[in-house]
Amino acid sequence: MSHPLISRNPDLRRLRDEGYEVSILNAHLLVRHVPYVDSAKQVRFGTLVSDLTLAGDDTKTPENHVAYFVGDQPCDADGRPLSKLILDGQPPYPVGAGVTAAWWFSSKPIPPARYEDYYEKMTTYAAALSGHAEVLDATATARTFRVVDAAEDDVFTYHDTASSRAGIAAISQTLRTGPVAVIGLGGTGAYVLDFLAKTPAVEIHLFDPDTFLQHNAFRSPGAATIEQLQSQPTKVDYFAMTYGAMRHGIIPHPVEVTVENLQLLDGMQFVFLAIDNGPAKAPVIEHLERRGIPFVDVGMGLYATKSRIGGIVRSTLSTDRPGSRAAARARISTSDAGPGEYNTNIQIAELNALNAALAIIQYKKYLGFYDDADDTHFAGYVIDANSIVNEDGPQ
Repeated sequence: MSHPLISRNPDLRRLRDEGYEVSILNAHLLVRHVPYVDSAKQVRFGTLVSDLTLAGDDTKTPENHVAYFVGDQPCDADGRPLSKLILDGQPPYPVGAGVTAAWWFSSKPIPPARYEDYYEKMTTYAAALSGHAEVLDATATARTFRVVDAAEDDVFTYHDTASSRAGIAAISQTLRTGPVAVIGLGGTGAYVLDFLAKTPAVEIHLFDPDTFLQHNAFRSPGAATIEQLQSQPTKVDYFAMTYGAMRHGIIPHPVEVTVENLQLLDGMQFVFLAIDNGPAKAPVIEHLERRGIPFVDVGMGLYATKSRIGGIVRSTLSTDRPGSRAAARARISTSDAGPGEYNTNIQIAELNALNAALAIIQYKKYLGFYDDADDTHFAGYVIDANSIVNEDGPQ
């Protein structure tokens, strides 16, 4: 079965139709079974790799001329390294799914100094390698006409070329988890979803019983239309529709999480708590702790001084690591805070976004995406001091 990208684009389709073993992995183009010569003057076969420049499902002119190679050091027919082709001193390039390129190639075409499409780019590099192999074995060819199953199980409706452009596609796979939940889609919860939707979590479950109203539009990511506001959708349906444009697996639950339906959280691999009702949090936290489910709780404590807003934006991580649950409980309030500036002031989208960013960073550290030498379990941004206070996890 051919990957939809290959079938849709003439340059990729031409590679396939001419017999190259073409596949797609993490927004990279792979051409396998490319013959080359190693230092022992033996004909071997490796894989050419290029990141993809895409507009939706359409390939564009490659943004750079660099390619990558999975295999041993390529040499000429006499076993001498192809020094004019290889970029020395480059680190291994992880593509994902166990594929790591050991070599970087740089062969800049004649002016306009760029490849017109991926057919030209990949066949140029394939010829540069296979030409030496053919000297030793006239039958060596990259055009095998072998059928390659290039179907890709992807949560996104279009490819994550941001990760491939940055060269972190393999690292991004640490974020491919099972079900994740966001409880509460107010300002902070909505931004949590915005960041979370751009990770390859297989499912994102949304919990909130409320309607998406006009004031919500002013402290949520994106821009709701007046027609959407007039239709008064539930928050979970509005956001599921919005982010459903870029990914699959967003599952709306237009309910409040209470003691009667806590089982809805069973099976979640991570939970974001973004509700400001302290007493409502208590049974949820107890249930997550009993089930061994890690979570991040977010909150903002704001106050007014001389017509200005001050306070702290807080994010607290709770895991099954010894001591973590107790440390988190000491930071999370489950009492009724009563009315405050947060309940009436809608011009705080930047604090909502910052609160969500702190939570997502903790989540990604927990999954191993970011370095976390100090094992940070608490982060608080102090507004008047413009500083972030961190607290290490339990030792």
